[in-house]
Amino acid sequence: MATLRLGDIAPDFEAETSQGKIKFHEWLGDSWGVLFSHPADFTPVCTTELGTVANYYPEFEKRNVKVIALSVDGVDSHMEWIKDINETQNTTVNFPIIADEDKHIAELYDMIHPNASESFTVRSVFIIGPDKKIKLTLTYPASTGRNFDELLRVIDSLQLTAKYSVATPANWKDGDKVVISTSVKDEDIAAKFPKGYERVKPYLRMTPQPNK
Repeated sequence: MATLRLGDIAPDFEAETSQGKIKFHEWLGDSWGVLFSHPADFTPVCTTELGTVANYYPEFEKRNVKVIALSVDGVDSHMEWIKDINETQNTTVNFPIIADEDKHIAELYDMIHPNASESFTVRSVFIIGPDKKIKLTLTYPASTGRNFDELLRVIDSLQLTAKYSVATPANWKDGDKVVISTSVKDEDIAAKFPKGYERVKPYLRMTPQPNK
């Protein structure tokens, strides 16, 4: 299995989930997507992660993002685990968890790293655009929980840069200044960025975020 790379089409699949059977691309529709995997059900770090995503769900919805988790356990196990997540994280899990008992999807997305564990998925994250192409991949070790504030920040950047000829600088947050793409000529900036810009260097030109 070749490693999935940025710009590749996210592999399609059918799966049973805690919210019924889905066809992945059909389920995504015209939305952005976040697919994130977990080593197993009833594990402590995963419990906090799924609870965090449930609490952040309105933020994902606001950005037209669907979230879906994956574990190599079955639907019955997921349903019992959801009860624990809701109880301990003071939330309601309102997104599907994929049952990948045969590890078919984990293998499609290269989520099992044998040197880390031969049987459990690592903490993989895939952000997928409405065009079904992979926009971001992240892989965490099983011992490190994900930062979902960072994933929302990345989604804000991806959605902004998909629409405007800009890039986001280090530590950028929504509302900060952005970098004008080097493909934009100086003489074209005024028309494209009427808020003005600062020419720090010929290759480094900053402008207020255009959609604010």
